[in-house]
Amino acid sequence: MRLLLAAAFAVLAAPAAFADGLIENVNGITLDKDGKVVRFTGLLIGRDGKVSQLLTPRDKAPKQLDFRHDGKGLTMLPGLIDAHGHVIGLGFAALTLDLSGTNSLEEAQAAIRGYAAKYPDRRWIIGRGWNQEKWGLGRFPTAADLDVAVADRPVWLERVDGHAGWANSRALEIAGITAATKSPAGGRIEMVDGKPSGIFVDMASELVAKHVPAPRPVERDLALAEAQQALLKVGVTAVADMGTTVADWQSYRRAGDEGWLSVRIFGYAAGIDNMVAIAGPRPTPWLYDDKLRLGGVKLYLDGALGSRGAWLKKPYADAPGQTGLPLLVPAELRNMMVRASMDGFQTAVHAIGDAANAEAIGAVEDLAPTYTGDRRWRIEHAQIVDPADLPRLAKNGIIASMQPVHQISDRLMAEARLGPDRLAGAYAWNSILKAGGKLAFGSDVPVESPNPFHGIAAAITREDANGQPFGGWMAAERVSREQALAGFTIDAAYAAFAEGRLGSLSPGYRADFILVDTDPLLASPAQIRETKVTEAWVGGRPVYTAGQPAL
Repeated sequence: MRLLLAAAFAVLAAPAAFADGLIENVNGITLDKDGKVVRFTGLLIGRDGKVSQLLTPRDKAPKQLDFRHDGKGLTMLPGLIDAHGHVIGLGFAALTLDLSGTNSLEEAQAAIRGYAAKYPDRRWIIGRGWNQEKWGLGRFPTAADLDVAVADRPVWLERVDGHAGWANSRALEIAGITAATKSPAGGRIEMVDGKPSGIFVDMASELVAKHVPAPRPVERDLALAEAQQALLKVGVTAVADMGTTVADWQSYRRAGDEGWLSVRIFGYAAGIDNMVAIAGPRPTPWLYDDKLRLGGVKLYLDGALGSRGAWLKKPYADAPGQTGLPLLVPAELRNMMVRASMDGFQTAVHAIGDAANAEAIGAVEDLAPTYTGDRRWRIEHAQIVDPADLPRLAKNGIIASMQPVHQISDRLMAEARLGPDRLAGAYAWNSILKAGGKLAFGSDVPVESPNPFHGIAAAITREDANGQPFGGWMAAERVSREQALAGFTIDAAYAAFAEGRLGSLSPGYRADFILVDTDPLLASPAQIRETKVTEAWVGGRPVYTAGQPAL
C-alpha cells in the first residue's frame, strides 16, 4: 500500500505554475450569475488561474501567450460541482468490498466469499453497497445469510445508503450483541424470532461499527487519492463533503500542504464536536487558492427510506407499525443549529421523510428572526416533503440540496413505502422552483455514482437509463436542461457560499472547466448519460486527461 500511495502522490504533486494561456476551438457553454446561457469558442486564462476573457469567433486572440491549447471542437463546461457527497467514503468504497453491483443475495454472497479469499490476512471484511430492494429479497438479509459466505472472520457491510449495517455472527459475538441488547435512541436492532438478525439501523449501527479497526492516516490519504481520480474522471472538480471528520480534514490538509489536492472541497463538519475541533470559533478561510474550506456543519434528523428510518408523518404503507426514526428531538436540533449559527457556520440538516422536513423547516422558522443575514439554511435530500410545506422552503430561503439520481433508484421503493396517495411531494424539484425555492444538485456519492451527467439526465427526464417509466415518473417535476446544469454549477456554488469564485466561466472566476464529447443542452438524454470527459482543469491547470492518472 505504501508503494501505491507513493506512486499516486508522485503524480498528484505535479507543478502548479500559472501562465497566460488560451484554450481555443471549443464549443463553450457556461451560465452567468443570472442563469443565462453564454456560448463561446475560446477561453483566456490569466496568470492567477482565473478566467480573464471569453472569446467568440469575432474576437481576436492575444498574440503574446505562454501557451495555447487546442480543444479539438469538444464542448467546454464549467467544472461540475457535486453539492452533496462523501469524499473519503468514495475513496474507501474503491478500496474495500463494493456490493453495489450485485443483483441478488446469491451474487452478494459470492462476491463476499471471493473478496475474503483474495484478502486472507484482513482481520475484518468490511464494505458497503448492499440493497435488499434491488435484490428483490422482500426482507433484510441476516447474519446467517452472511455466515454462509464468511464465518471465521467478522464481517461488517454498510447498506448502500449508509443508514444500516449487516453483521455476521462473528461480528455480533465480538460486539457482544445478544437478545438482551437494547436498541439505542434513534436506532433499531432488527430482530428475528426474538434474536438480533444481524441488521442494525441508523444509530444502532455504532454498536458494531465501533469495533471495526479505524483506518490509518496513510489509508485515508490513499482513499482521498482514489476519490479525486473518480471525481475528476466524471467531470466533478468541486464537492460539498457532507460529514467531514477531524481525520478527514487532516487528510485534506496533508494533500493541500503537499500540493496534490486537485478537487475543491467544501467541508461540512460531522456534527458540532468536529466543527469546533476543525475550525474553532468561526468558519475557516479559503485555503490553497480556494481549494478547501470548512464553512458548515452536517446534522442528521432522520434515516433513509430503504431501511425505513426516514421519519414520516404517517406510518409506512408497507410497515404500518413504523413511522421511522427521528434522530434528534426538537430541542436538540435547535440547540445544535443555534450553536453553529452563533459562530457563523452554515447548517445542513439531513431530512428525508416528510415529518423530518417539516421539523427542519420549523427549526429554521424559529431561528431565522434571531440569526439574521445571509444564512443559506440547507436541507439535505428533502426527498419527501408534504406539499403543504413546500412554500415554507422558499419563504425562509432554504436551499433544498437534492440528488436527482435518488429519484431513479428509489422510485419503486418510494411507491411501496408511501403508497400512491402520498407521493405528491416526492423528489419535487420543479414544485420547489415554482414556489420560489432554491435547488442544488449532487449525487450523495458513494451511495450513488458520482457521475453528474447521470444526474442531469435524470433531472430533465425522471426516466432511468432504460427510458422507464416512459415519459417520466411524476413528469411535472422535471426541470429544464438549463436548470439541471445550474444545479450542478452556479446553484451548487451558491449553496456553499462559493459564488463569484466557482460554478461559472465568467471573467474573474477560477478557471475550472472540463472538455467533454457531448453538448448537454442539445444532446439526447441517452447521450448525456454516456458523456465522456476528455480533460479536466482546475485553477487554469490540467488535472485530468482521459487514460492518464489524475494530477
